[in-house]
This record gives sequence, C-alpha cells and structure tokens, in this order.
Amino acid sequence: MALKKFKATSPGKRHMSVASFDEVTKTKPEKNLTKRIKQHSGRNNRGKITCRHRGGGHKRVYRDVDFNQTAKLDIPGKVTAIEYDPMRTSYIMLVTYKDGDKRYHILPEGVQVGDTIDTKVKGKVKAGNRMTLKHIPVGYEVHNLEISLGKGGQAIRSAGASATVVSLEGKSAQIQMPSGETRLVAKECYATIGKVSNEEHSNIKVGKAGRKRWMGRRPQVRGKAMNPCDHPHGGGEGNQPIGMKHPKTPWGMPALGYKTRRRRSTDKYILKSRHHG
Repeated sequence: MALKKFKATSPGKRHMSVASFDEVTKTKPEKNLTKRIKQHSGRNNRGKITCRHRGGGHKRVYRDVDFNQTAKLDIPGKVTAIEYDPMRTSYIMLVTYKDGDKRYHILPEGVQVGDTIDTKVKGKVKAGNRMTLKHIPVGYEVHNLEISLGKGGQAIRSAGASATVVSLEGKSAQIQMPSGETRLVAKECYATIGKVSNEEHSNIKVGKAGRKRWMGRRPQVRGKAMNPCDHPHGGGEGNQPIGMKHPKTPWGMPALGYKTRRRRSTDKYILKSRHHG
C-alpha cells in the first residue's frame, strides 16, 4: 500500500494524505453480504450518551465478514476481489468457494486476486490459510486469532497487526501479541497465517477537522477550557494548568496509568504483561 499526498493548495491539504487504494479491485460490495446498521451517535437504548464525540458522518454499509471460517473447513476458496471496508482499517477480500458460496475475509498482506486459500486443521503454511495453532511453526506471524474455542477470530484484526507464535510446548501455545503481551492460547484455536493488510494506515494524516466529521467524529473540548462544574480541570482566570497531581476524566477518575482491568480470572493466561519490558 502507498499513500497519496496533495499539493498545498489549502491549509487542510498541506499535510493531508490518503490511501492510494492500489490493491482495491472492486468498488461495490456484494449485496447479500451487506446490511445497514443504524447510527446511534454514541447513545444507549435510553438515549443517554455513553460514548462522547460521536455523531454525523457519511452513511456506511456493514460488510458481513466471516471471522470464523470453520464453516468452510476443507473447502478451497479463490480470492475473486479485494475491497475497501468503511467499518475497519484493513482491506477485505471476497472469497468464492468451490461449492459456490461467497464470504468476506480480512485481507492478509501479500494475498492477491486469483490466490487460493484454505481453512484446515492442518494445511499448507502460507499467507491467507487458516489452521489450528498446533500446526503453525514457531516464529510465524498470525492474525485473526481465536482466543476462545469456537468463537472465531477475536483479536489481531486491525491494519498492519500481527502476532507471533513463540512456543508450542506444553498444553497451550504461547503467542506474543502486537501489544507485547505474551499469553497462552489453546492449541486447538484457529489463526490465519500472515500480517493484516493496509500497513500504512497508521501513517495517514487527516489534515483537517472536516475530514474527521466525515468519519463521524465530533469536536472535543479540553477540560481546562471548561467550568469547574463541568470538568475537574476547569476553572481559573485565563489559561491555567490543571492544578492537580494527576489528570482526571470528566467524572473524576484518574485518566492516565489507572488500571481498569477487572477480569482477574484470565490473568493465569498472561505470561508477560504488556506494561513491563
């Protein structure tokens, strides 16, 4: 993937960059693999805002991506198109299986139109193939990792992400996650070989505030610019520091370095935390 830059004909375009979409071969999605999702602008079922700074944006159609792929076990599929998905950072590929069924999958780096992919318990180790962890050699990069048996791919699905198979000794496989965390995963869980496509996505410069509005992001206001009744950082005459040892959220909770993890039952699966070098 490459990035496309523009001449500085306006302040917004001076540093703006967009994806070149060179890999994309099809613009309109498969109609039977799409569905409309209503926008809620960050509101819950009672109409209360639970996620701030959301709303507006361009209309988007959800592509039904198959993260599990076990329904097509031992059935070869051919990549017939590569498409852009507005709901995710990576590209997706349209795979047509030998039985005529069509599915969307996350596009791995290096996979092109015409390539054949398989989902097997034990298959050929190449980009795009999906198999159980116990048959993936140590040192290989994987993505779309299944953490709970039968649940399908749950982790490592964003653009350019990949995990590494560190060890297959013992009852579980050791996987080094993109965050640096090393965790245990059952060897019977499935993973896809390779790295997720669109690696340059993190280098895209939005360029202007209006482009963020197209993405459904509303303006954010600094806490120190508010009144004391609206934010712990607010108040003071003129431009003042936040006036406390640690920054806070609008509701008074610590904003940086505060541990929010509550699932202690899964701590036994984490061999190395991402917070410690």
